[in-house]
Amino acid sequence: MWQTLIAVIGTLAGVGMTSGYQARAARTARRNADRTAGLDAVTALVEALAAHRRAMWLREDLRLRGEDWAEARIESHTTRSAVTGPLLKVQLLMPAVGPQAQNAARATYALRGAPDGSGLAARREAAIAACDSLVAAAGRHLT
Repeated sequence: MWQTLIAVIGTLAGVGMTSGYQARAARTARRNADRTAGLDAVTALVEALAAHRRAMWLREDLRLRGEDWAEARIESHTTRSAVTGPLLKVQLLMPAVGPQAQNAARATYALRGAPDGSGLAARREAAIAACDSLVAAAGRHLT
């Protein structure tokens, strides 16, 4: 009788330990998946912002020089649309860096309507700095 009781208790203890290890492994896997998804979202956003920043620079440079900028305008609309999805993902997956993501997007959008070439260059530098701030915030959040 005691042998049976000891065997049952041993089996239950083994099941409990195994369940604990499985739960811990599942939490670790989920945490890693969340980190990977967040990193992918930030990467996509920074890439989209860089593409839009480049398109806006070309567009506004043409506008300021008085040249035809119709094609550049179409391109800038395309690149701006490409920012929306990654921006939303960052805000949903990493709410702690959402404000920095919004600031980086706003700074990039601000290239529009620059008064002159030096103003355009200053706005571009501000957009780059805002993206750098986003990357730093994401790095702190992921570590």
